[in-house]
Amino acid sequence: MNLDKLFVLSQYLTPQHALSRTVGMLADCKQTQIKDTFINWFIKRYDVNMSEAAKEKSSDFACFNDFFTRELKPGLRPIAKGEDVISCPVDGAISQLGDIKHGKIFQAKGQDFSLIDLLGGEVARAKPFMGGKFATIYLSPKDYHRIHMPFAGTLREMIYVPGDLFSVNPATAENVQGLFARNERLVAIFDTEIGPMAMILVGAMIVAAIETTWSGQVAPPVRKLKVTEYPAEPTNPIHLNKGDEMGRFKLGSTVVLAFPENTVDFAEELIAGSAVRMGEKFGKRPA
Repeated sequence: MNLDKLFVLSQYLTPQHALSRTVGMLADCKQTQIKDTFINWFIKRYDVNMSEAAKEKSSDFACFNDFFTRELKPGLRPIAKGEDVISCPVDGAISQLGDIKHGKIFQAKGQDFSLIDLLGGEVARAKPFMGGKFATIYLSPKDYHRIHMPFAGTLREMIYVPGDLFSVNPATAENVQGLFARNERLVAIFDTEIGPMAMILVGAMIVAAIETTWSGQVAPPVRKLKVTEYPAEPTNPIHLNKGDEMGRFKLGSTVVLAFPENTVDFAEELIAGSAVRMGEKFGKRPA
């Protein structure tokens, strides 16, 4: 058995939620010696480019989570211009992108997962995206971990879906069936000029929390919940412009985008493995 398969097997045996929540508590520690040591080790271990950060020294951060969700210096991630242009929501690397075929999203060689399951199990919610396009973007530990809007939109609904907390790195994606539709996740559906847009923020091993800018921490929830819907208030709609921050990961994970049929053409140069940066051109409306 190779090392990748051993790593995946170990995740089935690990108490995923307990480990992740414990790490989350440690990441919130504000004791100077502990948090500075942890931050400096992480910067060196993962070769984090702190010259891009608005705050560059470990002592400038209140805790590890403050460092991990660090803000960038102004102007470093210009948002691609053009009303028909869709911008990249995060720094990371393309895991996969392409067509949603027969309600399935391609995960890795020999692996796919259900769009309906990904979006929380409701057929009506998934129906507009059938035959459309998807993109899965992996955020590595060194990446910037705030998530931004690819296109202007008004929140229609937000759904928290409980689940496992497998790692979302490439080795796990190749070996765990339906990975992104079985992990804990947050689904945000936005109404846009090109139709609905789904942004799915997928939790993972030792991801301490998922937050949105309008509701704060969503995962893990304060109490154990089943699939829970948070509809936008019709009297106070949540509208975000292209490039606006919509959420963040406390420790890294994956974002999945979904668009309806004939609404998006991804940039031709984007393939599995492509490095991407938040704000750059990710696609456009079809001519």
